[in-house]
Amino acid sequence: MDLANFVLFVFAALAIAVSPGPGIFYVAARTLAGGRREGLASSFGTGLGGLVHVAAGAVGVSALVLASAEAFALLKIAGAIYLVWLGIKTIREARIAIDIGAEPTGARRAFREGIVVEALNPKTAAFFLAFLPQFVDPAAGPVWLQFLLLGLVSVTLNTAVDVVVAVMASRARSMAVARPSLLRRLRQGAGLGIASLGLALIFARRPALL
Repeated sequence: MDLANFVLFVFAALAIAVSPGPGIFYVAARTLAGGRREGLASSFGTGLGGLVHVAAGAVGVSALVLASAEAFALLKIAGAIYLVWLGIKTIREARIAIDIGAEPTGARRAFREGIVVEALNPKTAAFFLAFLPQFVDPAAGPVWLQFLLLGLVSVTLNTAVDVVVAVMASRARSMAVARPSLLRRLRQGAGLGIASLGLALIFARRPALL
């Protein structure tokens, strides 16, 4: 791939990565609800979920899903239901007293949930299929391999930004250590935010160009 084209792609992907979006908000909400370890686990989970879409796009599966209204709707509804369920679960767990001095114990669960949340998000598939092909050069080699490598770079940048967000959100959470009621409200707000992401996903439309 042409070096200038690749550098342009990196800058464009980085600009998109730092732009506030559902992924950043989800990681911040999980961090506020469960602490730094859960936030970091969510970051890497959503990153792995993003790689699912990259791999699927490289072999054409994502294009097939987005071309089918029924498949797109099914994936969208499944993802929305899962996010709403996670949000309600987070709100209910906010009432449970936690030991702030102890390390969070839900990192593995947060990692698994991050994978599922991102893998069930058809908007992620739409993004990769709309963004990555602009930087693919058929004359430079196998298109699927270029798509895969560009997707890996994009996911890595997104994950790096999510990690920074998780660290910053954990600091905000630490400020609430001396105020259990504030921490409970933060966790409830985080749950509401996650559920809202699910409701917003329901209204996602299949890209017309596909």
